[in-house]
Amino acid sequence: MPLHSATDTFARPHVIRLVQYIRVPRAEQRKISRRALFARDEWSCVYCGTSGGRLTLDHVLPRSRGGDSVWENVVTACAPCNLKKGDRLPEEASMTMKRTPRPPAPVLFIRLAAPTSLPTSWQPYLDPSRAAA
Repeated sequence: MPLHSATDTFARPHVIRLVQYIRVPRAEQRKISRRALFARDEWSCVYCGTSGGRLTLDHVLPRSRGGDSVWENVVTACAPCNLKKGDRLPEEASMTMKRTPRPPAPVLFIRLAAPTSLPTSWQPYLDPSRAAA
């Protein structure tokens, strides 16, 4: 499907190069969604590592103790692990995390938004060291 301007028609490009970038304020960048959280944690529980069953969002520092809903404080947990942890810290529940929670790499949001696999022509523009993040 081509792109049309007032005077021309162009083939739809796979990549558009930005000449100028306007930075979005940090607070507005990437809000937490369950889908992005589960993808960041590789669709598995950070406590026991299982990928089957019902996945839930867990606050490492529980909200009842003042924990915020920020990338550094939320992890993917299976329902049994989330129930076991309850409103305690992982150490208090004798649980350890297999991964440290951190904000996901921007490429994660590109991969989630892409309708299918990413076109190979995009690869030079994506940082391969952060692609799995």
